[in-house]
Amino acid sequence: MLQIEVVLLGNQSYLAAFQVSSPLVKQIKQQQRDDPELMKIRKGVEEGTNKEFTIQNEVLWHGNRLCVPNITTLKEKELLKQAHNSTLTTHPGGTKMYHDLKTHY
Repeated sequence: MLQIEVVLLGNQSYLAAFQVSSPLVKQIKQQQRDDPELMKIRKGVEEGTNKEFTIQNEVLWHGNRLCVPNITTLKEKELLKQAHNSTLTTHPGGTKMYHDLKTHY
């Protein structure tokens, strides 16, 4: 999903907000609640006992990495497929793709 907000001031228009989101992030967000381990971590964050993780926009993060639920179909069929087939990425090899994925998930 791509969301752009334009603000008009007199005869001028300004780009005020630009947001890109992936349907995959929405799917991960929904399925995080089905993963018992992630729910324990989430509870610790909400109680203030776990400082390693954060919750941003109802999504659990570890630093700048999105926490992916331990669901094989999500990891193999969705995450890897998107990383491999995206028009925004290149495929210089499996190791490079792994390192790219590791920085975000």
